[in-house]
Amino acid sequence: QVQLAESGGGLVQAGGSLRLSCAASRRSYNMGWFRQAPGKERKFVAAISWNGGRTDYGESVKGRFTISRDNATKSTVYLQMTNLKPEDTAVYYCAADRVRWGHETTDFASWGQGTQVTVSA
Repeated sequence: QVQLAESGGGLVQAGGSLRLSCAASRRSYNMGWFRQAPGKERKFVAAISWNGGRTDYGESVKGRFTISRDNATKSTVYLQMTNLKPEDTAVYYCAADRVRWGHETTDFASWGQGTQVTVSA
């Protein structure tokens, strides 16, 4: 399995921006971001294919979040979040899988520990 380490979370005011990073111990995995608010299920945010050629987003973040990956190393993925809203507050998790791809948590085999994002009104 691949090890994942997220960073970049924090506290921001509504309308602000944050960039999350996820460093993987291996290259060229399909990678995704999910988030989980207190008392709620973990939900899909965005995903990117192993070579960066394909991306996908959850409906609630389309047009505001952008997922990308380091083309040189293929092992670091970023989530640029803009126009943040209080409802974006959650723990954000990075996920990876060698083969699978999708919007479900079961589509990814490896997970990071998560990073907290808090958006104040």
